[in-house]
Amino acid sequence: MDAQSNRIPLIGDKAPAFKAETTQGPINFPEDFKGKWVVFFSHPADFTPVCTTEFMTFATMQPEFEALNCKLLGLSIDSHFSHIAWLRTIKEKIEYKGMKGVEVTFPVIADLSMEVAKTYGMLQPGSSNTQAVRAVFIIDPNAVVRAVLFYPSSNGRNMQEIKRLVVSLQYAEQFKIATPANWQPGEDVIVPPPGSCGVAKQRMEKPDPDVKCLDWFLCLKKCPKRG
Repeated sequence: MDAQSNRIPLIGDKAPAFKAETTQGPINFPEDFKGKWVVFFSHPADFTPVCTTEFMTFATMQPEFEALNCKLLGLSIDSHFSHIAWLRTIKEKIEYKGMKGVEVTFPVIADLSMEVAKTYGMLQPGSSNTQAVRAVFIIDPNAVVRAVLFYPSSNGRNMQEIKRLVVSLQYAEQFKIATPANWQPGEDVIVPPPGSCGVAKQRMEKPDPDVKCLDWFLCLKKCPKRG
């Protein structure tokens, strides 16, 4: 396998295009998701315990992502029939943390050829198997990669953190601000740092009453309200 086949799309790259079969029918990515945010994530294999808890959590939170104009899209190097059998098992047999009878309705890509996994760098060079790692790509409505997360096979993802990151990216995009550590919606946001010495001096000598400056480079203001 050549190095290029494992190159991870970087933040700011256009999301690589592909066509694939999914549990919800064929898709043409990113064309079919135009105008939407997308959380595109991979899992090592069907019928694995960590992945099962992740899929149940994602499926339960799907309405929350939909409210953010965000679609969920899964992938593993398993067959279409394996996906269907696994998702039926989740709905009919698995109960976890109060979640029961969970139906996974977001599309899950069957990638037996590994073409999509290779395109997105989901296969680790030197790995002893062909399982995709737990990758997450957050892609914006213009099909640009905005965040990339990778997790080891032994540790489940925090779906609330993934949702928080989507919200944070949307605020940053809409209001041209940044968000501080552990930021939650509604909390103060960071004003972009000044672009010149003159602006930095003005910030400190003639402060904006709506902005709290801890120093010239670190200023916060109340979280803007979204329309």
